[in-house]
Amino acid sequence: QLTLVESGGDLVQPGGSLRLSCVASGPMKYVTIGWFRQAPGKEREIVSCITARGRITHQAESAKGRFTTYRENDKNTAYLQMNNLKPEDTAVYYCAADGQTPECSGDMPYWGKGTAVTVSS
Repeated sequence: QLTLVESGGDLVQPGGSLRLSCVASGPMKYVTIGWFRQAPGKEREIVSCITARGRITHQAESAKGRFTTYRENDKNTAYLQMNNLKPEDTAVYYCAADGQTPECSGDMPYWGKGTAVTVSS
């Protein structure tokens, strides 16, 4: 089974940047990776989705122009680069994986435990 570990979350001021990493316990080159986030009192929402071959199949409207998703399969790692962060980006960010579909959803079979991002002045 695939284990995912997120890292890179921090407290940052508005306008700042963070890069989140998602490292897998095994090969990632065959799986789709999704990034999700959940803010206190809100439902989990999808941020982005990237296929095993690097095609972006989803990008949240709130993230367009600010967030970039990419992967380095030889390192078993996927990334979420976040620029120009806003207070509304504050949430716990999760990565998830699925080896059967190029699409992302809340039902993906493998999930990390999350990394916290707080954007505040």
